[in-house]
Amino acid sequence: MLLSAITIFTSAFLLFLVQPIIAKEILPWFGGSAAVWTTCLVFFQTTLLLGYAYADWSVRTLKANRQVQVHAALLVASVLFLPIVPREFWKPAGSENPIWLILGLLAATIGLPYFLLSTTSPLAQAWFARRFPGRSPYRLFALSNLASMLALLGYPFLLEPWIATRTQAWSWSAGYAGFVALCIVTALASLRAPAASTGYAIAANPGPHANERAPTGARQVLWCALAATGSLLLLSVSNHITQNIAAVPLLWIVPLSIYLLTFILCFDAPRWYRRDIFLSMAAAALGVMAWTLADDRLTHDLELQIGVFCVGLFIACMFCHGELARLKPAPRYLTRFYLMISLGGAIGSALVGIVAPLVLNAYFELAFGIVLCAVLLMWQVRRDIIVMRVLAVAASLTATGCAVWGIQEFYDTTILTTRNFYGVLRVQESGAGTDEGRRSLIHGTIMHGNQYLSPVFKREPSTYYTTTSGIGRVLESLHPTKDPIKVGIIGLGAGTIASYGARGDVYRFYDINPAVPGIAHTWFTYLDDSDAKIETVLGDARLNLEREPPQGFDVLAIDAFSSDAIPVHLITSEAVDVYLKHMKPGGVIAFHVTNRFLDLVPVVKALADAHALRATWIRDEGEGPLASRSDWVLLARDGTVLDRPLIAEAETEITEHPEWRLWTDDFNNLVQVLKD
Repeated sequence: MLLSAITIFTSAFLLFLVQPIIAKEILPWFGGSAAVWTTCLVFFQTTLLLGYAYADWSVRTLKANRQVQVHAALLVASVLFLPIVPREFWKPAGSENPIWLILGLLAATIGLPYFLLSTTSPLAQAWFARRFPGRSPYRLFALSNLASMLALLGYPFLLEPWIATRTQAWSWSAGYAGFVALCIVTALASLRAPAASTGYAIAANPGPHANERAPTGARQVLWCALAATGSLLLLSVSNHITQNIAAVPLLWIVPLSIYLLTFILCFDAPRWYRRDIFLSMAAAALGVMAWTLADDRLTHDLELQIGVFCVGLFIACMFCHGELARLKPAPRYLTRFYLMISLGGAIGSALVGIVAPLVLNAYFELAFGIVLCAVLLMWQVRRDIIVMRVLAVAASLTATGCAVWGIQEFYDTTILTTRNFYGVLRVQESGAGTDEGRRSLIHGTIMHGNQYLSPVFKREPSTYYTTTSGIGRVLESLHPTKDPIKVGIIGLGAGTIASYGARGDVYRFYDINPAVPGIAHTWFTYLDDSDAKIETVLGDARLNLEREPPQGFDVLAIDAFSSDAIPVHLITSEAVDVYLKHMKPGGVIAFHVTNRFLDLVPVVKALADAHALRATWIRDEGEGPLASRSDWVLLARDGTVLDRPLIAEAETEITEHPEWRLWTDDFNNLVQVLKD
């Protein structure tokens, strides 16, 4: 028992520890997009399915000796994948489909090790059932989930803040090599069972459940549906949270830990899943989640959103996994049971990570997942007391009604919507035919540009970019010169900054989302009306700047942090090194750090101090008719540039935090910068 437990614990720990390690390694390559983690989860769930399918095939068709030989050979071969460090040639050039590139990268980097780790829990449980007939192996499943959760919770607090990402990968690789030896020992020990030489894995020792009938097809479909619903909700809630804050391991791990905790509780002992209590709680939670998602007045209430959807995910997954635990078969069918659970998990993740971006114009999958869970609740209580049935019907009607309401609200005043790997973009038009008529570009829930339709204001910069904003003051202070200027802008949006362009100037925009340039040219006129030469570069800005020769920018605006999900890799010490390579001696780097939830001003000030740059914070309250409140932090090697009257008169004192660590590619602390 002890050897099986140690092997399962070690494999599960490594299985889930590698997830944030590899995802964080590749996150900067794909613009820090929240979809990177979702795509990684698709790979993890799909590989888990393949691992469980292999375990089911191995247990049912191979004799014990042969099974151990095959598995040991695969374990030894998997060592050739180490260390798990992605090769540089996987970095995107800008034109590839990110989803398939990420899946290929993961398969080439961690494919076989991850596959074999995923087979360990069902295989080791099958070996245990063979050696100890009559003893239930299902608590080993709970143990594996406990190890998984410990790995996930330990990563953001004990590993990520202190150990460089590359060192994490090498350390994990060493741990995996040790696991290979441990797993081979466990497999060989299983051959000591009396029936090992005469039969298949567990068929020869069915124990007291020998007369239990094989699970029906309908029962297996139900297993799959329950698992798929839990997985779909996991990915949808993860998407919802990370898009509203940032794509970082801490926020990836919270929903996944909740998901795993429900597996641990439900498969540890029946006492944790009090069915009547959780069925009624699930009905209430689904209704609350559906309402919170649909009511746009609650969209920006961060504490409410995290609280409702994390608690709701726990209750919904307790229902899904509690019902799974109630329906689990005899140990002789456990590999098929786990296979159907992993199939459901893969289906749920693929629906969110691959299918939804192709067929849905917005993030409607969470609403659909809530409806699906409510329908499953109705099915499961169809023979229960009338009160439970009424609650389930009420939950289904509420979830469906709120989904319809939310979709109608989304399309109200929307004239265009499109979705890809990098998110949902929509163009809204309001007040058409009046002096207040305008178009707005919305990314997720955040405005990324606004243009008034009236000829009087059509060419005027608005929102965060007016003449009283940080970027406006910098550009206006440069315009009296007779020499043309070159301006780089990370983040195109509606192209508002181009309105400052004068004849002979060059405005070079970098944007990772291939849908943005077409929208900026078709639905807004800032780019076409500008007197400057407009250049557009597609792909991750930092990767492109690393590859390009020095551009000689007079101004480089990093306009990528107004969204609540910030690309952290653009605000690190290494990123500033890249920016400085492209600046003229008197150039200004302008960080746009307007953000509802995160106070990034001290972070940029620390970056300036680390590179011997002067920093000036321009806080504009947006009191003009076209303006929005904005925060810009300006950095310059030559401090006299920031003494120009137009800039100096608006300077705001920066409150420094010397106790905060410098942000690097290996370290950031979003919890520390959350606003009160």
